[in-house]
Amino acid sequence: MMRMYMSQLALLRAPLFSPSNREIPLRERLRLALVITRRELRDSLRDWRIMTPIVILTLLFPFLMDFTAGMARDFVLRYGGQNALIAERLNPFLLMIVGFFPVTFSLVLALETFVGEKERGSLEPLLSMPISDSELYLGKMLAALVLPLAASYLAISVYLTGMVFSSGWLPNSLMLLQMLLLNSMKASVMVSAAVIASSQTSSVRAANLLASFIIIPMALLVQGESILLFWGQYDVLWWIIAALCVADLILVRMGIRIFNREEILAREMDELNLGRVLRDFAGYFLRPPEQALQRGVHPSPNLWRMLRHDIPYLLCAHWQPLGMVLLTLTGAIALGISLAAQWPLPEGAIRLDALPQDTFERVPQLGFLPCFSITGVFFNNLRALVLAGVLGIFSFGVMPLVLLMAPLALVGFFAAQVAALGYSPLVFVATFILPHGFVELPAAIIATGFALRVGAALVSPPSGLDVGQGFLLVLADFLKVFLLLVLPLLFLAAVLEVEVTPQVVLAVYGMRP
Repeated sequence: MMRMYMSQLALLRAPLFSPSNREIPLRERLRLALVITRRELRDSLRDWRIMTPIVILTLLFPFLMDFTAGMARDFVLRYGGQNALIAERLNPFLLMIVGFFPVTFSLVLALETFVGEKERGSLEPLLSMPISDSELYLGKMLAALVLPLAASYLAISVYLTGMVFSSGWLPNSLMLLQMLLLNSMKASVMVSAAVIASSQTSSVRAANLLASFIIIPMALLVQGESILLFWGQYDVLWWIIAALCVADLILVRMGIRIFNREEILAREMDELNLGRVLRDFAGYFLRPPEQALQRGVHPSPNLWRMLRHDIPYLLCAHWQPLGMVLLTLTGAIALGISLAAQWPLPEGAIRLDALPQDTFERVPQLGFLPCFSITGVFFNNLRALVLAGVLGIFSFGVMPLVLLMAPLALVGFFAAQVAALGYSPLVFVATFILPHGFVELPAAIIATGFALRVGAALVSPPSGLDVGQGFLLVLADFLKVFLLLVLPLLFLAAVLEVEVTPQVVLAVYGMRP
């Protein structure tokens, strides 16, 4: 069987190797990927252990949900017609659940894609096929996706057919489209993540353990969607669909980027060597950035060289994430200004013409703000940037941008409100923000830019490195810049915010004796 598929691929690939056709068209790539997909689908359809639960969930579970919906609807309506809204919104929820259950089988199929082939001894002939990594990867993904999605759509059809005969309920076309897209995108995200787990582990048992990191977030997402459905917030579902689409593209890009045939074949057992990890990290941290990958170089700690050479080099090398942060912050300020136009403050809500001299002495009385002291402000800013760096690992660099956008949006919001109340927004920013902001804002931008690169390293590791080594390299760069540049800037900004900014504000807006 494997020989037949290899011969098919060879025939498909043969004319593509000619000098006049070196670039493979997208149509040919899909054709080659579908060879793998057809092979996997045939194997799945012949396996009764896969087909039996899919058939049960597809044909029997929708009738069970229809029966449950009828009982729940009768129970709710028994206690008054005012509960009819709950009964009405129960139907979209059950429709989503009916479509989601068959989709969960995509996770099982995807976890078997590579590591299952390896345990069965069929991986080496598969990887020797005349097909590119991306075509092989996409073919495996499609094979794990097609069957559960078809079962999901069939289950939805069976459920809707039963609902028409039992209660006459049918969703409108927009709601039906939302349910289909939600289940499709959730299946695609689970498959993309599971194929990554399958290609990076050495056994099915290890891949199944990693599956908890996929199914738990998806279960939480289903719970959130259920709340939205019962509250009737159907428009928010479009944002969830868009977020799932972005996550799927990131995971597919990550999987293709880190897919390595030789490493999959050579990997025998996953082992964590903590000593080697620490040695590699120390080497990346101590070596100059341009020599970071030269393992034969063992420099001693040189603080002056790091400050004079390494920090400027890293800032120049990370101009893309830093530029992305600047662009995002510009958008955050514009968002704050637009929100100020939508929700203007009432007249007299902000009085800047006569601030009392003890204005800043009352700041510690606000429980949600840190103590207005140098240490309080410094550790508050430090905690925020460290949290952004940690969240960047789990969000592919998205959360650091979101956390930094919030205060900049507030600056734009209040600057626009001040302008609407008759004050100069430039004077407001120059007095309340600029005295410490010209130091604090660059520190936050630099930390966020490097945190963005840390998150992106999981999707696109530096050239020549796998995910683990690439992550260690960008983490070492982040810590080097954070400790030697961001930390001193944050302390200087805290000193200016506590000692200088209040004096400037009171000199401009303070109450005159």
